[in-house]
Amino acid sequence: MAAIWWNTARIESTVTRDFVSSRIPTDRIDDLDAATGFGDGLTDGTYWEWIEDKAKRIFLILDDIGIPENIFGVVDNSWDDGDLPISFEQLDRLTGKSDVKLNWKFYDRQFYYMLKEIDEGIHTIYEDDEVVPINVVEKRPVAALNQNHSIDKVIVPSRPDLIFSRRRIPIASIPKDAAYEDFLGEVRRTRNSQNEHVVSYFASYTHLGTLYVLFTSSDYSLKNLLATMPAPLKALSKPERRAHTMNWIHCLVDGLCYLHSKGRSHRNIKPSTILFDSDHRILLADTAHLNVESGGSSSDTAAFNKESYDYAAPEQWFRPSNTNSAHRKGPMASSMTSSAGNYSLSISRGGPEFSSAHHAITPKLDPQAADVFSLGCIILELLSLQMKRTSKSFASHRGAKHKSAGRGGAVLDTSFHKNLGQVESWMAGLAKDASKKDEPIFHGVAPTLQLVARMLSVSPLDRPTAREVEQHMYRTLTEHCQILEPHCVHQYGSLGSALDDLRLSDDPEDISIYTKRHSGNAWPLGHRRSTSSATPRSPRDSGFHAMQAMRAPGPQNWAAPVYAGGI
Repeated sequence: MAAIWWNTARIESTVTRDFVSSRIPTDRIDDLDAATGFGDGLTDGTYWEWIEDKAKRIFLILDDIGIPENIFGVVDNSWDDGDLPISFEQLDRLTGKSDVKLNWKFYDRQFYYMLKEIDEGIHTIYEDDEVVPINVVEKRPVAALNQNHSIDKVIVPSRPDLIFSRRRIPIASIPKDAAYEDFLGEVRRTRNSQNEHVVSYFASYTHLGTLYVLFTSSDYSLKNLLATMPAPLKALSKPERRAHTMNWIHCLVDGLCYLHSKGRSHRNIKPSTILFDSDHRILLADTAHLNVESGGSSSDTAAFNKESYDYAAPEQWFRPSNTNSAHRKGPMASSMTSSAGNYSLSISRGGPEFSSAHHAITPKLDPQAADVFSLGCIILELLSLQMKRTSKSFASHRGAKHKSAGRGGAVLDTSFHKNLGQVESWMAGLAKDASKKDEPIFHGVAPTLQLVARMLSVSPLDRPTAREVEQHMYRTLTEHCQILEPHCVHQYGSLGSALDDLRLSDDPEDISIYTKRHSGNAWPLGHRRSTSSATPRSPRDSGFHAMQAMRAPGPQNWAAPVYAGGI
């Protein structure tokens, strides 16, 4: 049962003349209309008028601890609600009793009647003795954004219609090189992230040495899903699940477009930061700045997060250099033949020209380009799920070339950025499997793999922008998967020329990851990523109208009950 929280509105509506009369002894009711016993006749105010105007909270506290009749003595001594909170040392004067137990009870209960509410978009600081008005509806930890910090589900009195996920972060765990005020500033900045597929900040507060942040509620993470499919999702029909999966990809890209359009970046996209709610709606948890593990640490081991490493862009963990470049192998090629045709997988293993170009052109990390790489990894996980391949098998495949005799139980490097050759062969397998399927939903797998190949380019400059990725996925869903109305269709920034900027082959066999920078006219994309891509571009009216025309809904001749509840 939810607790009754005594906010100002409830107190005002509860403490009426009839209520007070019903709580005090019947022989004292007439005294409510008597003049107060102080002021030496200089005031004609009554006890009830004092209670009504100045002491409703004190009356409720006295009634709570079982001595409502003491309100007359309180008024005689001119106590009012403005004196709250009252220190324990003064309580024998207020209650008129030297009862330690009773006075401690008053001291404790007074904080329940002088609440500071949790308001949307506001950070509230609570003193140790204050009471936080919040109801915990589920104590079981849910899909954690950070497994080291507990997350539960709560309801706040101001929004009883919504359930929020509450994350608890001990202030002592915030890295020493990140001042608490700066960390809190990041919390406040998340209030600007208001998108249906980005976990949104509602409010935050500190209490008893802990920072609490309230976000959009979620039921499980992609990490959970890749390990075991939740029962509600498993209960859906196969066509529903397949359509959800392709729509999820577009929704994630849409969410990333939103963040990038605000000049922000995620910096830590991985399965545990991809969440789902009870309606199977996918959510991008914008938590990199709130992830205390991402801060500095005196111990490299303690600071290392394998999941973050596995899904990170190469430039986030190392900078290519020309050291020993003379000993590196030149471009190598591999191919895979299937009944569906030849999947040409040409991959360059890097080279001195990439090293020098990388340092010369990108002296600073482009976090938005890194987001695109990480999202490409996530899309591959979702496509693998679509083709009934497990994430565990994918990880084993990526790390297969690192296995050698005598290593014992050493942890293999299963990262995407260190195993692009293995990633390519896995992608070829997915394309081969999809080519054997007749359902339209599978026709979008090969075009999406083409896109992912560009997203996983080693050079950040070779990757498409999130805007370009979104437009390509929109085309894939509508033209190949025959999903006439993808779940998310928004306009972020200059979208009109996005399809012209991103030129990908229509050949489903053309799947390759670029591991060296392209030069001259041999670029895989019609658009080069700007080194200042973190700055949102202004909309162009002509482009907007062109995109609106392109996206005008056509005849809806394909029934899709899948989308009735949204994703």
